[in-house]
Amino acid sequence: MNGNPWNLSEDIEFVHVPLVFEQERYVNVFADKNNKTLAETLEHNRYAKLKSAVLRDYSDFLDQPLGQFLLKVKNLDDPFYRQFLNKYGDLQYSKFSISDASFYPLKGVYAYRVGGDLKYIGRCRDQMKKRVNQGYGKIHPKNCFLDGQATNCHLNSRVTMTKEEVSLWLCEMDEDDEIVVAERGLISAYQPPWNIQQ
Repeated sequence: MNGNPWNLSEDIEFVHVPLVFEQERYVNVFADKNNKTLAETLEHNRYAKLKSAVLRDYSDFLDQPLGQFLLKVKNLDDPFYRQFLNKYGDLQYSKFSISDASFYPLKGVYAYRVGGDLKYIGRCRDQMKKRVNQGYGKIHPKNCFLDGQATNCHLNSRVTMTKEEVSLWLCEMDEDDEIVVAERGLISAYQPPWNIQQ
């Protein structure tokens, strides 16, 4: 598969980018976010709407690190903890990375496929190493929150669920404008299911 390019259209040719996965899967990643207390978090505009409910029901926990507090609430089967998270912030994740360093500095339009089916189209205007190894491939606790990276959580969880069959492909491009236009056109033409966030 590595040597065979994949043509999505006449002028868009993708090459396979090999991925390597760690075996372990990760849950409750949000619980490791402990750089702020619950009280400090409520001062942020994104979380201010939760303040009255916290003061009413959880005022004893204001000095606790945020992640610890949310895990306690989750373990009590109280769905309130989800109010702090984006809709993909409490899923099962894995760590994965590009295994061939020659792809690290490249940029362009990339695609995830499961088996032979196109699942996701994205753009990378900096470096694939940053996009995959430090982005989608490793979910940091801060990604799980309302002000975090919901797309990273969403895509990582999808890749994790399909890791036996998933593959990453890249159409290398040099010009940022060309990358943006190509990505938009391909998403519009093919409507990949992982691009439509439910």
